[in-house]
Amino acid sequence: MLIINPGSTSTKIAVYRDEEPLFVENIQHSREELAPFSDIYQQYDLRRELILSCLSRHGVALESLSAVMARGGLLPPCRSGAYLVNDEMVDTLRHRPQNIHASNLGGILAKTIADSVGINAYIYDPVTVDELTPINKVTGLVEMERKGMGHNLNMRACAMKYAQNTGKPYEALNLIVAHLGGGITLSLHEQGRMTDMISDDEGPFSPERAGGLPVFQVVKMATSGEHDYRSMMDKIKNHAGLDAHLGTKDAQEVERRAVSGDQKAVLVYKAMALNVAKNIAKLAVPVKGKVDAILLTGGIAYSRLFTGWIGEYVEFIAPVVCLPGENEMESLALGCLRVLRGEEEAHTFTA
Repeated sequence: MLIINPGSTSTKIAVYRDEEPLFVENIQHSREELAPFSDIYQQYDLRRELILSCLSRHGVALESLSAVMARGGLLPPCRSGAYLVNDEMVDTLRHRPQNIHASNLGGILAKTIADSVGINAYIYDPVTVDELTPINKVTGLVEMERKGMGHNLNMRACAMKYAQNTGKPYEALNLIVAHLGGGITLSLHEQGRMTDMISDDEGPFSPERAGGLPVFQVVKMATSGEHDYRSMMDKIKNHAGLDAHLGTKDAQEVERRAVSGDQKAVLVYKAMALNVAKNIAKLAVPVKGKVDAILLTGGIAYSRLFTGWIGEYVEFIAPVVCLPGENEMESLALGCLRVLRGEEEAHTFTA
């Protein structure tokens, strides 16, 4: 299986045979390399040639592939699981995505490569998976509703891995998963569906995002004349959280400062852990506290200090299990494998 994961400044490529990676490569794209392209879609030829060159370098013939799996782009809200990449999906990714992101190229690249050798292309658990129940969508404004948008690929793979490790069906468990990275999102997995989620614009602050904020103060700041839409969004998405308080987005650096006795670093870092814990507790409410486990994943889940703080706050709800790392390539490969083995049926995309 060929796995493709386009990011804003990289293209990750892997080939898996069953559960085993034959190789995994992360091709970085410099600013100079991407500068000539006015949008991500103009990068298509460059990224396709890099993928084909990588396969050739590793001696992998296209004809040897069983399927191509790509990271899902920003499609309209959809169910979790695998989707066969069809012409309608490609048209949507190219002309009507929910937002512009390099991952929109994933399905497009996968389909053209797969079509060249007559095999199927898939995507799996895109960012826009939205299985929130109607009651969890309602807000205090008619014009706004809550949306399911987060690190769905890794969170759902983490939940299924926990189920497999414990010998229990994913569909029989209630799990809360927190993805701890540059952005932090959380999801409630209620017997096989992500029925509630806390996205990074309403949940904990993170290394670079503001998370949920006091809305009256947000309105005041946004209408003060100091910010326009672009600068306000840049402030809360890219220069908030640890970066705003401590001048760095590097959680490891913050932890080093905290351990060495920097009391401000201790306060802010522990406050971030408390924010995560409070939002975990919120997700326990829809299932009336009947939670089988709380799973911590993402890069910051490697930190015993940070996850230890979270555990102290929430272990009264359910056992806390750390499954650290991003694991995107493996998650895509295992999703593809389930489809090829007939354990899961791919959905048909309709716009």
